Amino acid sequence: MSLKSGTQFGAYEVLSPLGAAGMGEGYRARDTKLGREVAIRILPDAFPQNPESLARFESEAHLLDR
Repeated sequence: MSLKSGTQFGAYEVLSPLGAAGMGEGYRARDTKLGREVAIRILPDAFPQNPESLARFESEAHLLDR
């Protein structure tokens, strides 16, 4: 799933791609409610069925939350 600049996800507007790897595609985006730039990751469709991948993703999310 490649997203184009200007694509909206709720309050987030995609600005540009950051890259793609095994855990999905990353995009630079703008949070239009808070007026700041954020990163968004789009996960592969099969991702939720893989417990190891899901655990790795959740672990990474907790590290970034600190």
